[in-house]
Amino acid sequence: MITTLTFFVALLVGLPIFITLLLGTLVFLWQTDLTILMSSLPIQLYGSLNQNGLLAIPLFMLVGELMNKGGLTSRLMNAAEVFVGGFRGGLAYVNLLTNAMAASILGSATAQISVMSRLMVPTMVEKGYNKEFSAAVTMAGGLLGPIIPPSMLMIIYGVVAYQPISALFIAGILPGLVIIAGFAIVIFITGLTKGLPKGEIRHRETLKKDLIGGLLPGAIPAVVIVCIISGVMTPTEAGAIASILSFLLGKFVYKAIALRDLPQMFGSVAINTATITGLIGIASVFGWALSFEGVPDMMVEYITGLTDSPVMFLMLVYLLVILLGMFLESISVMIVIVPIILPAAVSYGIDPIHFGVIISLATLVGLVTPPVGPGLYIAMTAANLPMGRLFIAMLPFLATMLISMLIIALIPQISLWLPSLM
Repeated sequence: MITTLTFFVALLVGLPIFITLLLGTLVFLWQTDLTILMSSLPIQLYGSLNQNGLLAIPLFMLVGELMNKGGLTSRLMNAAEVFVGGFRGGLAYVNLLTNAMAASILGSATAQISVMSRLMVPTMVEKGYNKEFSAAVTMAGGLLGPIIPPSMLMIIYGVVAYQPISALFIAGILPGLVIIAGFAIVIFITGLTKGLPKGEIRHRETLKKDLIGGLLPGAIPAVVIVCIISGVMTPTEAGAIASILSFLLGKFVYKAIALRDLPQMFGSVAINTATITGLIGIASVFGWALSFEGVPDMMVEYITGLTDSPVMFLMLVYLLVILLGMFLESISVMIVIVPIILPAAVSYGIDPIHFGVIISLATLVGLVTPPVGPGLYIAMTAANLPMGRLFIAMLPFLATMLISMLIIALIPQISLWLPSLM
């Protein structure tokens, strides 16, 4: 009780989640008379970060930085317009498809919403789209980042849960397609009911130029996914290759990256990586302390006393993670909750890979839900909209997201079929 109170008081006063978790760990050890373990904290902290899988985090962050600076993301947008730009509401479909392609590079929802808000919202408004709808489509598309490989959340789950990251990457492909299809249906219905602008008819030569221009940027996620599926590369190696390809394209082909830009990029990647790995380290120590006292076992016993149904258990997990996601950032939720809940999932016979997809999807809802909703704030700032109007515009996409999550929970093979072929 004292540990929980300390945790929430620290959050309410605005302390960083790293300090909050550290305080919670120290108070828990003191409360349970395990202060003798404090001398082992540095060893546990080092051990939690001494994992090769963590190397993939800065590499894929660097890929995102290089893609944005090198203009590769805007070329993906032009290529997407070749396929879906001619339909009614064409730019909305372009937004969604570009998000899907960029998701396989950026791997972060907040980064993706930030990038695409600057690119797509002004363009859509200029073409006659409602500003709220434009920002809502961008936010919805940004939710694909943490589920379509390579996903930052999947890397973190793999490290925390000791699961193969390559299998987790592949497990996110079909769920991502289910969500894309759901969002496309929302856009289609909106086009019928609210009369979205018709797509422009463009000259064949322009279409050919845009399509060819998107081939090289589009090859980067293709190389990553194919190499991981085929087992030719580990996710870390694929991240390194993707970084090199992004730099070569941005520097020598599109000439948009200068060598003087690299220190700023490396600095940004280093700071973000330190933040994430620091969270992983201290959360792993917190989980170790809880395990020493048998808290995960008690949690399993409590949850199994509530229901015998694996499906109901997953619904409870959805509810818990969504509620936490309303107040905590998605990575923090993932790191805190997985060590405690995963043993219960295993006791229900739920595959840990499928559970990784479930947890990742549940954390996404909090990204666009008040009161924290970092994705919501990013889109609000970019579109200069009040929260209420933007959240209302987001509701159809949010409802579709929840329905998709239910379908994926009820049909585990959506997550497990492709990994089973590896």
